[in-house]
Amino acid sequence: MPLRTPTRRSRLSSLLALPLLALVSQLVPAADQAATAPPPAVTVAKPLAKRITEWDEYTGRFVAKQRVEVRARVSGYLDSVHFHEGQLVEAGQLMFVIDQRPFIANVERARANVAQAQTQLRVAQLEFERGKRLTASKAMSRETMEERRARRDSAQAEVDAASAALRSAELDLGFTEVRAPMAGRVSDIRIDVGNVISGGSADSTLLTTIVSLDPIEFEIEASESEFMRYTRLESAGKRKSSRDVENPVEARLIDEQGWPHKGRMTFVDNELDPATGTMLGRATFANPDHVLLPGMFARARLYGEGEHDAILIPEAAIVTDQATKLVMVVGADDVVEARPIALGPLLDGLRVVREGLTADERIIVVGVQRARPGQKVTPETAAPVAAAGK
Repeated sequence: MPLRTPTRRSRLSSLLALPLLALVSQLVPAADQAATAPPPAVTVAKPLAKRITEWDEYTGRFVAKQRVEVRARVSGYLDSVHFHEGQLVEAGQLMFVIDQRPFIANVERARANVAQAQTQLRVAQLEFERGKRLTASKAMSRETMEERRARRDSAQAEVDAASAALRSAELDLGFTEVRAPMAGRVSDIRIDVGNVISGGSADSTLLTTIVSLDPIEFEIEASESEFMRYTRLESAGKRKSSRDVENPVEARLIDEQGWPHKGRMTFVDNELDPATGTMLGRATFANPDHVLLPGMFARARLYGEGEHDAILIPEAAIVTDQATKLVMVVGADDVVEARPIALGPLLDGLRVVREGLTADERIIVVGVQRARPGQKVTPETAAPVAAAGK
């Protein structure tokens, strides 16, 4: 019987079966390899145990210790300006002059009234003296003597009133010279020479403003939890309140390194702001070179707690789960545990851990993303955590 030659269909089936067999042969070893893969490799280290002094960092802005709106105390035409916009002025320096001619006339009129009243007083005094002599010789009745006494006293009152009017006119004349009420930097001129300005009221014309520069204040807004921590520290005798002592504050501008500006806390408000839930505080800084200006934003750190033992870890070891901060702790059996912790401020590039961790535990510092709670890892021990840059 003759042999049958393979048909085209059978040959095609054979060709398709070969890749399938090869794929199956590859999948079986891969599955076995996955089942026997070693735990992921991570780097672990012990936290840094160190004795520290805590500083709490804030972002805030500098404000002038004093700010004055310069307004005239009398009305009239603005006659001249005696300063340059933006310059530093001294207390008492002449800034504006209001047309003085009407006020000079008022002073002269008041002086004339004083002279007239003094003349009338002298006449009344002479009549009174003469009346006393006539009364002593019984040549004048007592009633007439009392009338002369009254005229003399009335003339004295007229002199006093005229003198007061003269002093008022002289004050108004002096107010035509608007002088700097304090030393500081002046703003721009708000009204030009030749305009009529009003003065002497809350709605008086604003001429310019002056802000003091030395010293200058820095505003800090602490959250309610931060304020309560300070309160607890005071109760425990670990830190005195900034209401009672001038706790140190250090600041730096956005282009500065370190903390070059040294100040002291000088004010803490008496209530929390209900809109923001924060407590306002102010620190005072010396500013002799006028580098710090009102309105500048800066970072500042406030003395938080005295010297004490603390645990520090790098920021890279911290995992955030919504509002919870965690570190991955590797136990003695190399199994990972997600440990909730309470954090404090940064210190030398490391984060202070207030609760949840001890110095003898191993935390994952490299490979946190490969670790899963409850699973084993292959830990590689690194040197203990050290301060950044050290």
